[in-house]
Order: sequence, then structure tokens, then C-alpha cells
Amino acid sequence: TDKTGTLTTNKMTVTSLVTLKKALTSAANPTIDFIDRSIEGVTYAPFGEISSFPSQTLFKSDTLQLLATICANCNEASIEYRDGVYERVGEPTEAALKVLVEKMGSADGALLETSEFALDDNDPAVLATRFNDYFTSKYRCLSILEFNRDRKSMSVLMAPASRTKKGSNILLVKGASEMVAARCKRIQLEDGTIVPITPEIRKQLLAKFDEMARTPLRCLAMAYKTADSLGELGVVNTPEEAADLLADPAYHRAVLAALQTHSQSQYYSQSLYAQIESDMILVGFCGIKDPARPEAAEAILKCRKAGIRVMMITGDSKETAVAIARDVNIFGKDENVQNNAFTGREFFALPPNVQLELLKRGNKVFCRAEPSDKQKLISMLEQLEEIPAMTGDGVNDAPALQQAAIGIAMGITGTEVAKGAADMILADDNFATIVTAVEEGRNIYANMQTFICFLISCNIGEIVTIFFATLLGLPEPLTPMHLLWVNLVTDGPPATALGFNPSDPAIMTHLPRPRHESILSPWLLTRYVITGLYVGFATIGIFVWWYLDKGVSFQQLSHWAECGTWGDAFAHSAEAPNWPKQPCDIFSAMRLKAKPQSLSLSVLVTIEMLKALSAVSLDSSLLRVQPWQNGWLLLGVAVPFALHLLVLYCAPLAKLFGLLPLTKAEWIMVLKFSLPIVILEEILKTVGRHFKDLKQLAMTKLKEAQEEIQHLSSLPPPLF
Repeated sequence: TDKTGTLTTNKMTVTSLVTLKKALTSAANPTIDFIDRSIEGVTYAPFGEISSFPSQTLFKSDTLQLLATICANCNEASIEYRDGVYERVGEPTEAALKVLVEKMGSADGALLETSEFALDDNDPAVLATRFNDYFTSKYRCLSILEFNRDRKSMSVLMAPASRTKKGSNILLVKGASEMVAARCKRIQLEDGTIVPITPEIRKQLLAKFDEMARTPLRCLAMAYKTADSLGELGVVNTPEEAADLLADPAYHRAVLAALQTHSQSQYYSQSLYAQIESDMILVGFCGIKDPARPEAAEAILKCRKAGIRVMMITGDSKETAVAIARDVNIFGKDENVQNNAFTGREFFALPPNVQLELLKRGNKVFCRAEPSDKQKLISMLEQLEEIPAMTGDGVNDAPALQQAAIGIAMGITGTEVAKGAADMILADDNFATIVTAVEEGRNIYANMQTFICFLISCNIGEIVTIFFATLLGLPEPLTPMHLLWVNLVTDGPPATALGFNPSDPAIMTHLPRPRHESILSPWLLTRYVITGLYVGFATIGIFVWWYLDKGVSFQQLSHWAECGTWGDAFAHSAEAPNWPKQPCDIFSAMRLKAKPQSLSLSVLVTIEMLKALSAVSLDSSLLRVQPWQNGWLLLGVAVPFALHLLVLYCAPLAKLFGLLPLTKAEWIMVLKFSLPIVILEEILKTVGRHFKDLKQLAMTKLKEAQEEIQHLSSLPPPLF
């Protein structure tokens, strides 16, 4: 998943402004100190106190004015006041810099009283832009050097607003702190002094960047380059002249040839823009906070319990990325991340077999990553037979979105290209919504299983009834019309209602099911064969009980076809009055055969209704998930049972179906044969949960052992 806007709120706020001053050190080894000002406010409203920023600070310092000029001009966003709320138009990071400029100006109380900035009515729309308007009015834009992932910066070539001041162009630059600082040779202190960047000062800068990144803050540096260092770009006077020069191949060759005269660090790129943005003067930097979504941490904990691994991909520095990952529970607070957090270059520089081994376990963070890195990661995860889902919003993310098993595009910030390539669109750009969708998907799958397995187990019970009745030589306990009635009327409504079962409380504690697992797993098949056997036993059992209760022995019942040879002995053993004189009549006369068949049908219907109530959750006990949590299920059970009673007690229908009404004593016997199915279901659920828990425990122990081995392998060797 991406970080910005998905795991975080994407509401950037500058919370720290850093400028530089001389430290009290020897001239032989000069160092610097940092003036770190904290800034209040967490929205795009242009109000907030700045620490250590007394009145008239802004216009007493050329450095602070230059920093504000860079933030206001090297920027394509704006702040607008709509419906009582300050909102951004453009990228969140750039909008945060616009707000910073307004806060810097508003912090100067004396400045607000001047005629240039004083407001009579404090119009909120004007408050959003007045200081930005001031700093942008001093210059006109000649060219924009767009942001590039290689150099991680963007710049604007500006000329003085007055066209008479030729040759005073300036390049204003902002970008990732370590990337911009690497291309700077000098720094401008807050008092206006410009000093070279020595190795010691560069070390101090990098340490400060790391410190801010761990807060975590996204660190942006501001720098500039004057006309005397810009060559031909320093004297162009119109956007057309700048565009022609930048498109001139001869100018390209001349600029790129100059690369040979400069020492090249890992951040230098063989590109025109990178070379133009070299030999700069660093003015200062700011820390931008993008707060984690409050619900993201809980959502990732759910993923951990559900066996779903999360891999965060971001353009931030490693320190910032790791700090945010700890905030949202991708990593534990004290977890060793040596083998779990990488820059894109670090990871893909490893041997392929090592890459695959690292991807087999644990959550991961990839920072300073490129869009193409997502495709590589997806390919490797597919090699490991994982099922990767990926989020994305940009045009460059489209190939990876299409390649992933589940491509998820952002509905708010996503481009139309990304949305077209994705399998699903996230309406609110919120990672927690993805986890909710996973939970809902698991519930839908569980309800499908319940629906299918309920019908299968009911059919197994009916098959077992007919099969064993035939095998034992018994008269038919159910007629074809009875079976048709059960399948069409009493099975359908409860099965349909099971599709509306409530969420299983434990659904997000189960490990993901294997990719090729059948919807009817071996355990579920075993479970429903067992319950199906009991359904058959109970249906036949009450049928046999009725005959035994009337004096027919099991031997006679199982050889009922030989009833014509029994003679008078059968009639003398019968207890009931009006008993047939012909033994065969008890098995064939409608008025006698209807009673045991009514009992069998009632047991079958009652058991199926009880099974439906028990199936309100596939694995959870009825004590934890009660049937009344699904109102449709209660209706789906009540209606078929009422229809069954109608068939029993409505004489015309009873005659049509060959049934007889049951007495209170007979209903008690029906319940005695039916209720054990609930106990049997609860026992089988308990066994299933036990095996799942054992499997989960084994997987957890294996993961802990692997992480311990990984931790031990990262320790330095002993000294003895």
C-alpha cells in the first residue's frame, strides 16, 4: 500500500521551520547550529503561532524573506476559503508551504498594522493569500522544472517583476532534504552570511535530517541559485526564451558536459534538470507532518491477526517511513527492522534469492521507491504463491494495478488511468476501508459456505434416510411428495436467510484460506456427513419407534414384505384397538402408514430448522452468536415450520400429503429425536475451532521462531 492519503490523512502541515546560524567553534573547523521553530496548527487555516518568532522577525531577515519567497513561488497550490473552511487546491505538500508563508507573515504583529497588510474587515478569503500574493508579486515565472523522482525536487526560474532588471534571474528550488542538500555547496545563515558546506557541516545537516525524519516529519529543503551561476538561464527574459533554451540540444550538451567538472555523489543524476539544480545555496528546511489516520493502526492490527501482511511503499526517507510504520503498527514499537525496511535501491541490489527469502515473512517498508518497484514486488510475491493486492493513484501505478491479483485505485486522488486499470476503487482513499472490505468479503464467503453446506447436509440426511431404509428392508418413511415438499418449501427459505448472517466475531482471527481450497473443505464435508448421518438416523429412528411401540418387532418391520405369511400371530400381539386383521394393512393402509410418516417428516423438518438456527455462524457457538441476530433467519425458519403445521392440521392438505395430525406426546417424541442435532453441531463446531486454533498457534510459533532466527543472524559475531 501507499502511505500518503491511505495510511495517513494527506492533510500536510508544516510543524517545524529550521534555519541556520554559526556555532561558537574554531575557524579551522567551523560548524553550525540550528534555529528550530515549532509551528502550531493542524489544518489549512493560515493561523498558528511560531515559536521564537518575535515581531518584525520576517522583514528583518533576508534569509527568512528568501525562504518565504521560495515557499510561495516554487509552488502550484493555493488555499481557498469555501463554506467556512480553508481548503487546498493542488498538492497537499505545496498547500502546507503556502500556509507556512501566511503564518510567517501573520506572526509579525507590527507588520499587520502597516497599510500594505492591514485589513478592515478581515476577509477570510484575503487572509488565505495576502502574504503569498506579496511574495509572488515580486517575481514573474519564466520556467518550471517539474518534479522528478530521480532528483526528488522541483524548481522555478524567476525574473524580477520589473522587466527593466535584466540579468537578475533566480532559480528557486524545493525538494527532499538530503537530495537538495547533496547538490548544495553553500548555506545561507539567518543573518544573511553565506558559508561553504564543509564535510563537518554536511554531517550535521544529515544528522538533523535523520532526527526530524524519526519524529516523523517529511523534511523539505529550500535552496536557490543566482543569475551568475545560471549561465544563459540567468539572462533570459521571457518564458519563450527560457523554453527555447531548455529545448536547445546544444545547451543540453554544454550543461551535461559540465558534470565532468563536478564531484558526483549518489544523488547526482545524468539529467539536464539535475545539473541546473546544482551548486546551489541552502536557505533552510521545514518538517511537514502528515498525521496517521486514527483508524489505520487498528486496521493493521486486524491484518496481523488475520494473517495478512502489509507492505508500505513511500517516497519518504527510511527514518520517516519506519517511524510512521511504527505509529500504524506495521512494525512493533521495539521491533528490529534491519531486514524489514529498505530503500528501493538497497532491496533490489540484493541477490534475487535473498529478495525472495526476505519477502516470505513479516511486514515490510520500502522507501524512496519508484513505480516500477511495485511491479517487481508483485512479480516476486506471485512467485512465492502469495495473493498480492496493491493500492495506487497515479498514471505510473497503472501497470502494477493491472498486474496485481487485486488492484485498488484511489477514488479521490486517483487518476482515471489508475481507476481504469484497477479491480476496485476505494471511495474514501482509506486503508481501514480495505480491511473492512476484507472482513466483509470473508463474511460473504462464510455465508456462502453456510448456505451451500446447509443444503448439502440436508440432502445428505434425506439420502441417508432413503438409503438405510431400503438397506434395512423398512417401509418407505417418506414419500416422493414429502421429499419434494422438504426441498422446495422447508429447505429454501432458511438457506436463503443464512445469506444474511451477521459478521462472525472471530472472522478476522482466521488465517487466509489457501488459494485452491474448495468451498466445501474436507473438514466441513466430514462435519456435514456426520450431521447428515444423524438426520437419517433420527428420521428412520422415530419411524421405527412408532412400529415398535405398536408391538411390531424390528425383525417383522425389516421383513414387512413377508407380512402375508404371518397369519394370526401378528394380530394377537398388537396393542392398539381397531388394529387391522390383515398384518400387511399396517404397512400399506393409508390411515395407519400416515402416522409414522408424519412423525418422520416432522423430525426431518424440525431437525433442518434447528440446523438452520445453529448455522447462524459457521464456527462460533450459539452462546456467542445467537440466532436472533439474524432476523431474516428467524422468519426463514418460522414460515416453513408454520407451513408444515398447516399441512399436518389442515385436513384437506393432510389428506393430499398422506399425513395425520400429531398429539402432544408425539411432538415430545419428535423433539427428543430432533434436539440432539444442536448438541452435535456444537460439539463439531468446538472440534473445528480447536483444530483451527492449533493450526494458528503452530503458524504463530513458526513465525516467532523465524523472526528470532532472523534477529540472531543480524547480530554481530562474538569476540571470543
